[in-house]
Amino acid sequence: MRKRSITLKGHRTSIALEPEFWTALDAFAAADKRTLPALIDSIDRNRLKQTPPPGLASAIRVYVLKRAQGGA
Repeated sequence: MRKRSITLKGHRTSIALEPEFWTALDAFAAADKRTLPALIDSIDRNRLKQTPPPGLASAIRVYVLKRAQGGA
């Protein structure tokens, strides 16, 4: 696991993910021409629409899986 600190909505938060997920997120952010925090903010906003909302790390993992499968 690798922890990284990201600012979301003006607050610092730490996210612990396996290195492979960070690598995929960095690649997706670059492909979308946006920053990693902007991508994670988008994932965070979408997860908060779910009832009940999953944890942020779980939402990120699901996003990476879906995007790798051609979705998201």
